[in-house]
Amino acid sequence: MGVRVGVVGGGQLARMMIAPAVELGVEIRVLAEQDGMSAALAATRVGDYRDLDTVRAFARDVDVVTFDHEHVPQDVLRALEAEGVQVHPGPDALRFAQDKLDMRARLAELGMPQPDWARVTTLDELQSFLDDHGGRGVVKTPRGGYDGKGVRVVGAATEAQDWFTALAEDANGGALLVEELVDFTRELAQQVARRPSGQIVAYPVVETVQRGGVCAEVIAPAPRADGRLAAEAERIGLAIADGLGVTGMLAVELFETTDERLLVNELAMRPHNSGHWSQDGAVTGQFEQHLRAVLDLPLGETAPVQPWAVMVNILGGPAQGSLAERFADAMTRHPSAKIHTYGKAPRPGRKVGHVNVIGDDLDDVVYQARAAASHFVD
Repeated sequence: MGVRVGVVGGGQLARMMIAPAVELGVEIRVLAEQDGMSAALAATRVGDYRDLDTVRAFARDVDVVTFDHEHVPQDVLRALEAEGVQVHPGPDALRFAQDKLDMRARLAELGMPQPDWARVTTLDELQSFLDDHGGRGVVKTPRGGYDGKGVRVVGAATEAQDWFTALAEDANGGALLVEELVDFTRELAQQVARRPSGQIVAYPVVETVQRGGVCAEVIAPAPRADGRLAAEAERIGLAIADGLGVTGMLAVELFETTDERLLVNELAMRPHNSGHWSQDGAVTGQFEQHLRAVLDLPLGETAPVQPWAVMVNILGGPAQGSLAERFADAMTRHPSAKIHTYGKAPRPGRKVGHVNVIGDDLDDVVYQARAAASHFVD
């Protein structure tokens, strides 16, 4: 096709766009934060994504700008749009993935189901919310949190004093988000893709397993997701994508409550850990789908290619040696496993890769995925 997609951010999500871009005849260019990042294969520029001149120079050489993360400042995004750069998702949508207070307010306007929440600027406001919600709640910093960072379960307002202090000079006026502590049975994720001309498709709802605030496993489709539950998750995902004007991939993280309701937890407007299974388990993987969407190309089929797909993250890596030294043994013992690594140096808790296994027996698929991933972690 001869088109160039510029990805801001040099992490593993940018890295995993490279292979489908090659298949589509699309050239990928990456603005990496530093040398040697996961997407170094396609990194054509190294610089600060917060600096307008740096991002502007990068955007001059591409046809569409998209993202590996949601942290590019609004003023940079809006300056690009004003100069005629195609930015997907655009700043009007991306702001709701950048600021959790904005997200909660907009989702309320759209009538989306979500936990009780409040914007709090003082310890007294926070304590009042806690008192009204059983004495406990979840406090979040509005910006910058991920993988459990910027999230704290508290039983007293004073437990967030340091965050109020740190946010005192913030543009939000030092505000924090507090939410009720939801009594949920499991966490789910609904992914959809939307292109600028309006076509939209949904993937099967999946179950995500969190450990220490980090996604550890994903099962697709979510077990025991009957027609009603799956239909409601899809309805929520489609309504949010349309209501926010998202272009590209959208992941909606959900709680399934003890009384079988779905509540929106958080949003991500990019390929997402909950969709890695689709690389090997769906007709169209999320990374190809994201490229199709931001280029306004017809979207691909989202159906699973086998009844079950399981993704297990490789967290931490080997204490000695490299991931590459473990490949042969894992492949020999688990030939059904597809192994994806990110070119990252292992360290405790870090996502350095993942394993996908697909098949028709869920118990066996779970076992093979877990066992294959265990070869890479001591």
